[in-house]
Amino acid sequence: MAGSDRMAPDASKGRGAHDKSRLTLRRAARSVWRSLKVIGLIGVLALLIGFFWFAWKVPVGEVAPRRNADGIVVLTGGASRIADAIELLASKRGKRLLISGVHPATTAGEIARLVPEYGSLLNCCVDIDHSVNTVGNAMETRRWVKERGFHSLVVVTSSYHMPRTMLELAHQMPDIALVPFPVITDKMRAEPWWSSGSTARLLISEYLKYIVAQIRIRLVPVSVVSAFSGGRVSVRN
Repeated sequence: MAGSDRMAPDASKGRGAHDKSRLTLRRAARSVWRSLKVIGLIGVLALLIGFFWFAWKVPVGEVAPRRNADGIVVLTGGASRIADAIELLASKRGKRLLISGVHPATTAGEIARLVPEYGSLLNCCVDIDHSVNTVGNAMETRRWVKERGFHSLVVVTSSYHMPRTMLELAHQMPDIALVPFPVITDKMRAEPWWSSGSTARLLISEYLKYIVAQIRIRLVPVSVVSAFSGGRVSVRN
């Protein structure tokens, strides 16, 4: 009995130390959870502020390019983009036009029917490629610019797509002067983005793609992206 009595205080001390350790772990877990919630809140707030900055930067009105350039590139996605780019070419804003991202099934004749009055320009001064996304557009534009010996480009695409397009092109061609020419869709011209659910969703989607592009550009060298591009696409001369 005497031995049993001597063991009881030691067991009590062991249980007390165990309970204290569990309490310390719970407090540490609560502290980590609070820190994660604060970090998450800051991240969400930063994304919201960034989105409103992005939406504010999207042009709402078309303006003439601030200067002429050696070439013009238009990223497909709407008939008005191509028509505007060909009109810029006709106005001698550039010497030659690249239509980037043309569907493989689309023929030169179909493009010509969009702007029948500029048939001669399409025959002499327009190239096409069949890249499938904005990264591919940028890589094929870089090849085209290098082959043509150009040093400046007028860039034609939709206004909401312009920030990501300029980001990708500047990443691929840091030594080429880029002159934006944003094309404003009728819907964005007619009403503010916050009044239309579809336009708001479009801007949010484009903003998230812009963020992903920013991260990828900082982490992945141009050479690695080019290696997985699937090779060179055909260009119409």
